[in-house]
Amino acid sequence: MAASEGTRALDPSEYIAHHLQNFSTSHQTSIVDFHVWNIDTLFWSILCGLVTILVLYGAARKATSGVPGRFQCAVEMLVEMVEDQSKSIIHGNRTFIAPLALTVFVWVALMNSLDFIPVDLPTRVIGWLGLSEVLPHQRIVPTADLNGTFGISLGVFFLTIFYSLKIKGAGGFVHELISAPFGAHPVLWIPNLALNIIEYVAKTVSLALRLFGNMYAGELLFLLIALLGSLWSFGADSTVLGFIGHVIAGSVWAVFHILIVLLQAFIFMMLTLVYIGQAHDSH
Repeated sequence: MAASEGTRALDPSEYIAHHLQNFSTSHQTSIVDFHVWNIDTLFWSILCGLVTILVLYGAARKATSGVPGRFQCAVEMLVEMVEDQSKSIIHGNRTFIAPLALTVFVWVALMNSLDFIPVDLPTRVIGWLGLSEVLPHQRIVPTADLNGTFGISLGVFFLTIFYSLKIKGAGGFVHELISAPFGAHPVLWIPNLALNIIEYVAKTVSLALRLFGNMYAGELLFLLIALLGSLWSFGADSTVLGFIGHVIAGSVWAVFHILIVLLQAFIFMMLTLVYIGQAHDSH
């Protein structure tokens, strides 16, 4: 189903570009532009965060020692899985880290799951409400926005630094920066420091790009599949084949994407635990 902009139907390139455009405070003029705020990314990520808190809080409030219901069983299985993973990685107090990992998993999974909403639905709803002029663009998958994944990744980075200082102390943390991995000789301080800085930057960037790349690719594939169902709008003669391809490809990709959504949330949670676990270890 092709989107429309005003009264003119969009061609395929314009259709994809329209759906990949964030609702921002201003137009981005450079690769790094801190004056630009993607309002839709902030709104949907905060909304998913609040839903995560409410779901986990509700599960804790309704937990019983008797025969659990389906919801309690599902949450208990999830908690047990996260606890086992954190226990195998973190050798120390996990009072805050295990709940953090659980929150990260559920939060990222919810944000990823927004990709299952039909790509044209937000645009249609905005049109029905008469808000097309106010909200010309709306991307509802925060993890398909590099700004969103970098924000979460930076949060993990600051937690890693916090635990490094908490466990090792300021002196121990600085000593590790300049003495590992090559040794504590003064000649090796600068190479050690440079290598550790590169390692921290690489961890933060790779954590953000891994989640963004997978979700952005999934979003793009959903857009391409959506175009199959509206070939007649572009003057093609294979309408029936396009519709069949749209239904079959859309169904298959949606099922496969369920695995991607959960797998990427699990990977992000595991890497968060690994990075914080490394902050607990001394070289």
